[in-house]
Amino acid sequence: MLSDEQVDEFAERGFILVPQVVRGDVLAEAAGRIDEVVAADPPGADKRGNHFYFLPTKDEPALRAPLTRTPAFGLAEQLAGTGTLKYPWQAQIALNIPPFPHRPGIPHIDAASPEPTDEPISGTFTLLAGILMTDQLSENSGNLWVWPGTHLTHAAYFRDHGPHLHCAYPPIDLPEPEQIKGRAGDLLLAHYLLGHNIGGNYESERTRRALYFRISARDHDSHRAMFLQDPWLDYAPLRHASAPSPTEGSPAADGHG
Repeated sequence: MLSDEQVDEFAERGFILVPQVVRGDVLAEAAGRIDEVVAADPPGADKRGNHFYFLPTKDEPALRAPLTRTPAFGLAEQLAGTGTLKYPWQAQIALNIPPFPHRPGIPHIDAASPEPTDEPISGTFTLLAGILMTDQLSENSGNLWVWPGTHLTHAAYFRDHGPHLHCAYPPIDLPEPEQIKGRAGDLLLAHYLLGHNIGGNYESERTRRALYFRISARDHDSHRAMFLQDPWLDYAPLRHASAPSPTEGSPAADGHG
């Protein structure tokens, strides 16, 4: 169970890191499967920085086990509500290969286009669950960068300007970023609207590995535009922390999707 302090931290900052949720054979078997995937289709010899593999969870029991055979999915449901989340159909293996002398300038949210389009809103989800598959105890070692509190700032932007402006880089004021540090088996839970980005890996000689799942509420597809404006729409236990929702029937509430 998450503590009240952890729930409050997620509400305020948009993410939490829960120590050692995945351990023992489940962690070891997932690491072994990642070894197999990388060996079968290795990055190029000159590849540096991020390298991804996307695999269907139905075909990957060892990769889905860190989410489904541990407390991880239940902890996500504690934020969103018991029985409200769908098991993700895809797992992402994320590598960050050194030396990668990179520092991200700004964050993004997961969206198909860097700029707003006239297309219906798509690609949104409720939360990101990430399993650290290697120790990341110091900064600039392939760590994920996050911008705390931007889940709320992004929602305010979409309320003020309309969800049709959904894109990877909404123009918002930014706080100082933080780098996620932890050990293999730690669980990251992050709100969809939290700004984040890939960091550099130049103070480590080891490839950073992580396993990511994009998880949606069962009815998320029916209210993507509203979710962009009300960050707690998919999080019934956290709605006390919600900013005012757009007025029913207003242009901002209707959006384009």
